[in-house]
Amino acid sequence: MSDAGDSAIVFRDVVKRFLLPEGREESFLAVENLSFEVARGERVAVLGRTGCGKSTMFNLLAGLIEPTSGTVRALGRDPFREFNWFRGRIAVVFQGDRLMPWRTALQNVELGIELLGRDKEERRAVALGWLERLGLKGHESDFPHALSGGMRQRVSIARAFAVGPEILLCDEPFSALDELTGQRLREEYLQLVKENGTTSVFVTHSISEALQLGDRILVFHRPARIALDARVAGGDREDIRRCVLEAMTASGTPAEEEKDAA
Repeated sequence: MSDAGDSAIVFRDVVKRFLLPEGREESFLAVENLSFEVARGERVAVLGRTGCGKSTMFNLLAGLIEPTSGTVRALGRDPFREFNWFRGRIAVVFQGDRLMPWRTALQNVELGIELLGRDKEERRAVALGWLERLGLKGHESDFPHALSGGMRQRVSIARAFAVGPEILLCDEPFSALDELTGQRLREEYLQLVKENGTTSVFVTHSISEALQLGDRILVFHRPARIALDARVAGGDREDIRRCVLEAMTASGTPAEEEKDAA
């Protein structure tokens, strides 16, 4: 595996162990020799059963935790040791909108730009533009409690894109929404990622969502390691769906989870 090169993200032989409670010597292995690369502008969807290490991989990439061993690089740098350097370069959209309830929709979108030290006029103009683009014109002064779940998640997406990130990390951002709202937001999200050439890593439990949003799918087994690396572009989607489902089933995914994933 090369160094950074044209890769936006590099995991090389990454291991992550967590100490168990009460200071015992035993540890929990969450990630085992995980290696993969993501090219600049590539859209990768990550699938796997609950507890397979997707969130741990996500947190390693976001710089929230440090690997026990191995190398994690984003844009050629260490996300954990150089955390502040990534401000404005990596943005995250979570399952919950994580909006600040005391700030209006506009003020929530302005937050990331404000942290970058931009002046008031610039951050207001950028935030207004993204709110309008995501269909929230007229709701700029609304507080989160006055917005529907879908509207709050639109604000969250606008906040992420407003900083102009090179890498966008998404942790099941549409899973709590009704199907129609979720589908509209998937379409809008996909269009925005393509237009901005953003590198994206999208964690999901849904094979259909992965096929729609990723041009590449990674299936994780526990502890986090790659069971399948499938290219979507140019492939037969039904064949890819079958291979992904087989990989997830092989990992011991419960039957009801398989149904949801399909």
